[in-house]
Amino acid sequence: MNLLAVAIWIAVLLSSVLLMVGLRRSRSSSAGPAPALHDLSEAAFVVGGPGTVVDAALVSMLGDGRLVAGGPGIVQVRPGARATDTAERAVLQAHQGAPSGWLYQLRYAAMCDPAVQEIGDGLADRGLISPPGSGLRRLRRWGLIQAVVCALLLFPVSLVLTVVSLALDSGSGVPFIAKVVVVLVGGIVVGLICASRAKSRVTGAGARALRAIRSAHLNDRTPHVQTALFGLRGLRDPHLRRQLVPAVRGTRLAAAQSHTRFHGTGGSSHGSGAEVLPIVWCAGSDGGAGGGSSCGGGSGCGSSGGSCGSSGSGCGSSGSGSSCSSGGSGCASSSSSCSSSSSSCGSSSSSSCGSSSSSSCGSSS
Repeated sequence: MNLLAVAIWIAVLLSSVLLMVGLRRSRSSSAGPAPALHDLSEAAFVVGGPGTVVDAALVSMLGDGRLVAGGPGIVQVRPGARATDTAERAVLQAHQGAPSGWLYQLRYAAMCDPAVQEIGDGLADRGLISPPGSGLRRLRRWGLIQAVVCALLLFPVSLVLTVVSLALDSGSGVPFIAKVVVVLVGGIVVGLICASRAKSRVTGAGARALRAIRSAHLNDRTPHVQTALFGLRGLRDPHLRRQLVPAVRGTRLAAAQSHTRFHGTGGSSHGSGAEVLPIVWCAGSDGGAGGGSSCGGGSGCGSSGGSCGSSGSGCGSSGSGSSCSSGGSGCASSSSSCSSSSSSCGSSSSSSCGSSSSSSCGSSS
């Protein structure tokens, strides 16, 4: 029993140390002075990835009348409407490509716009967020497995071994559970904390930069500013919330429709038929890192849980659900179908689609 207790101590301590070291390395920031967020679009990307960037643009355009809500979930662009930044240009271009006016389709197409996707590439280059392929998904799974295994060892296994050892030793000696309870509880705590931290892609430098820009806009209650800094939870306007909250839920539907159109037109897929998830972020600097597909409608590229996306890895490995656009310029428009190209996602080059472009997400969070 003593040897088993020692083995448990060594295994849990080694696993915890390696887990913490891996998490620290995955969140390492670039050398030099602490980087800052240049504008609200970058702040929105840190808060919630491309979705929050587009949400802030939609709030601004709906708020000043450049976009008009003509019905539940339907919007129209007023004649002469002009964009003031990259995200708003993406919204206008998405509306041109999807004139049906469904807000959730407009949101999804704008999220896939190369200019919106490249915001994340710039943030990753400056060490403010971790790109897909940095191992955070693996580390999160590791932490959860460690916590579950330690919990199983603590309660069913240790209790049974304690009863057996007490019976064999006639009640003398230290109970087995007392020998391992400290390290197993510690393993559970470390595993859960590391899994929680790995869920977010925001680095320490990114969190500090976000706090700084929030402080700079502390007294600005403009709806689109609050949306950029806090996501839709910062949006208090009930009319805008009624429009945008269902659109966020509908993004999954838009991804599924895009996926159906892509396969229905005879496009080839390298995917395994995984569940369709909305696109989050495909880092251009890490194109072959993960198994998520791009905007064509496979699994989401990138992750975030409140940061830059939530589950999924970099754009296109052998599990990718779409191939690359002919220009290599990133995500396709609302149709999200792929043009002809000789290369597919998962290239080892610096672009996500194997072209000479540095854009982020392959044809297609």
